[in-house]
Amino acid sequence: MISLLVAILSAVSLHTLPLPGALLIADRGNDRMLLVDPQHRVLWHFPNARDLAKGVHLNFDDDTFVEPGGKAIVSNEEEAHTIVSVNIKTHARVHLYGTPGVRGSGPNELNTPDDAYVLPDGTLTVADAYNCRVLFIRSHRIVRQIGTTGVCRHDPPKYLGAVNGDTPLPGGGVLISEIQGSWIDDISANGRLRWAVQAPVSYPSDPQPLPGGRILLADYSSPGAAMIIDRHGKVLWRYGPSSGWGALDHPSLAMMLPNGNIAVNDDYKDRVVVIDPKKNKIVWQYGHASLPGRGAGFLNTPDGLDFVPLGPGNVPLWAEVHHP
Repeated sequence: MISLLVAILSAVSLHTLPLPGALLIADRGNDRMLLVDPQHRVLWHFPNARDLAKGVHLNFDDDTFVEPGGKAIVSNEEEAHTIVSVNIKTHARVHLYGTPGVRGSGPNELNTPDDAYVLPDGTLTVADAYNCRVLFIRSHRIVRQIGTTGVCRHDPPKYLGAVNGDTPLPGGGVLISEIQGSWIDDISANGRLRWAVQAPVSYPSDPQPLPGGRILLADYSSPGAAMIIDRHGKVLWRYGPSSGWGALDHPSLAMMLPNGNIAVNDDYKDRVVVIDPKKNKIVWQYGHASLPGRGAGFLNTPDGLDFVPLGPGNVPLWAEVHHP
């Protein structure tokens, strides 16, 4: 009974914080992943000194999402054109797809992969940006794709423009963002287009589904923005100061937290921020605005994040992370 009470009180305490858990950050410019708690403490990181001594490392890790079951993390190495998996406990690094350093469209080749996820059935999915397709991969083989390789125009699901987001949806669908034309497409599990909308931004990045048919997305530009729109493109909420400390510079992912706050990768400002949408202001930050670095409290072009709940004693509850 006492341990249950402690767990309940811990959960209530976390929920009142601007960040009600931990953020897993893809610190792209430093080729590393960090798990950071609300007090800015690093709870886990990869690679460590031992990993590097063994030659285990990351190469331009653009995104980072916890895999189902909470034992590993999938990361797309964008400019290396590869996708890898990192075991959280052992730090073992497994190559999943792509030929390192080769930009292509042939077998085991990618062209700037973005937003790699592992689905509950073990399928790997990725937005293969400049091959203009979304891939579904099992055992190093493409088993399904949306779009036509190398044909870059908006006519989903047969054709897609350059893509940068492929967020999994409940029921097996996928929410796709196309750079050209600023399109967001909802594709069902059987590959049919359910709807498409042009977002009122110059560069839509990583759309996330919200209850009530709303969509949270980032405008990857400078000054950038985070916003919520409906399926008709109407803006329901927006954060996007035009200048000053609070302005965003090429934010790439906005994610709603359990307490309703919104975490944002502020890529070119070298920080991750949490925004209170009711106050429309930044209430938490990791990194120093426009000061890239590698030391404690610093980031260098962070380009991916995931939310990890915390249990009593600040223990990461990796297995509680789900997509969708």
